[in-house]
Amino acid sequence: MDNEGPSRTALVTAYARAYHQIADRPVILSDPLAAPLLGVTVEELTDVGRPAEGDPGSDAGMGMLRLGVADRPRRLFFAARARFAEDRVAEAVAAGVRQVVILGAGLDTFAYRNPNPGLRVFEVDHPATQAWKRQRLAASGIDQPEQLTFVPVDFETDTLATRLEAAGFSRTDPAAFVWLGVVFYLTPDAARATLEYIAGQSEPVEVIFDYLADTDEDRAQLRARANRAAAVGEPWFSYFTPDGIAAQLRALGFTDVEDHAATDVIAGYLGESAEFEGEPPESLRPVRILRASR
Repeated sequence: MDNEGPSRTALVTAYARAYHQIADRPVILSDPLAAPLLGVTVEELTDVGRPAEGDPGSDAGMGMLRLGVADRPRRLFFAARARFAEDRVAEAVAAGVRQVVILGAGLDTFAYRNPNPGLRVFEVDHPATQAWKRQRLAASGIDQPEQLTFVPVDFETDTLATRLEAAGFSRTDPAAFVWLGVVFYLTPDAARATLEYIAGQSEPVEVIFDYLADTDEDRAQLRARANRAAAVGEPWFSYFTPDGIAAQLRALGFTDVEDHAATDVIAGYLGESAEFEGEPPESLRPVRILRASR
């Protein structure tokens, strides 16, 4: 990632969520802070959301940004996965959870829209991403809630457990972990280490994350997308099968695992409005989102 600011994928996700507010009806995720945080106008969002004509040229980053914003199925999934996670957090809060950890928070805005009094939010991310985000928050006039704690973690030199403990996170209290758009950038060992850490939390505990399913049908398309991600310096490392990740989670002690295809999550919020040309959309076929709890 760029040590001077957020990763390209964090920017793609943020732009897609901001464009979703003006381009899609009905809206899956209402996020009035997405555009102000980025500092972009409706006109600028509309320009980014316009499909590029011809070869995007050497600016692979801009091509990736336009693709993520203009691709309606992918854009809807970015909104749906955030809504899915926030709905699950609301259920956890209703059951008594009072702390949520957002791993790889990027430019997520949940903490600034948090409707749950008493819920502490820990945003974990690379120090460069957090520094850029805090500058944008100040510039856009978005206040930092008292219940929000930034937890800068450089995984090359820091450990998640140490940084969270120093930030006031309680290992002996129930918690929810939200981990979106991150797992495929980690090695399998790093992903498992994080899941092991989450599994060690006091009950009840749950984790919500998305992943890429490696199947014979989608392998060629998945590898092509992985090559594009690698071309902008953010390669993918981890893929799972639904049965394989479920077995891994149950071995760690999670007793309740629900796993959904990306298109099913979108359809759950949009119903017939979620219809796409050509089912399922190629960009979403390998994408799944999972919730595991105990």
